[in-house]
Amino acid sequence: MILQTDPLTSPPLPAAFADISVLQVLLVAGVALFASVVGGVAGYGTGALMPLVLVPMVGAEPVVPIIAISALLTNTGRAMAFRTYVDRRRTMIVLAGSLPTCIVSAYGYTRLTSRGAMLVIGAMLMATVPLRYFLKYRAISFGDRGLAVGAVGYGAAVGGTVGAGVILLSILMAAGLQGAAVVATDAAISIVIGIVRLAVFGLAGVVTAQVLAFALLIGLIAFPGAFLARAFVERMPVHVHTAILDAVVLIGGASLVISAFTR
Repeated sequence: MILQTDPLTSPPLPAAFADISVLQVLLVAGVALFASVVGGVAGYGTGALMPLVLVPMVGAEPVVPIIAISALLTNTGRAMAFRTYVDRRRTMIVLAGSLPTCIVSAYGYTRLTSRGAMLVIGAMLMATVPLRYFLKYRAISFGDRGLAVGAVGYGAAVGGTVGAGVILLSILMAAGLQGAAVVATDAAISIVIGIVRLAVFGLAGVVTAQVLAFALLIGLIAFPGAFLARAFVERMPVHVHTAILDAVVLIGGASLVISAFTR
């Protein structure tokens, strides 16, 4: 259900934020900053947390385009903050494998109904938590060929869903990257993926004024989060906020799936 506001009691906002109150905009901004810091430390978070706030406000369909566009700004900030750690060779390998399947799945998402979009987003969010633990504790490792194969699957997931960043992180770590190099290379890859998704969504006509407004809000607010994360990345224990994030993602994903079946 899309939240409605009373225009007589809400302060004026740009037309792109029609039916959205100032408090809701502030909530989106606050979650965006928090998710950006978490993403810079743990490696994922923005794509997993933002849908839980956005879906009740704007519905399910615009969420993936919003996340895709805002990710261009958040990942640019992250890439700049960690630019010296980017592994360019592995970046090219992943892009070569992921871009074709990303284009196909991004177009497929534009053909979904509201219920279908909500199911895809909710199911993917719920799947990311066990998938991350499975890949982590299996201690899978592979070379460039395995990285390229994994990238094909990542591209299929990232094009039309949110939260697929956990797959990219896992295959980068399995290929031998560690620490800041994982965060930096993930950001560099995600910038190119974001540009491609934006092109597909734009050609499909799903990039509306509201999508752009929310994407810019999230991206601009979250941009400094990467630099805050860099200050914490060597000091903050990751397992504590990762456990909290996992719980939030699981509960939020389940609520979206339930809403899709009951609406």
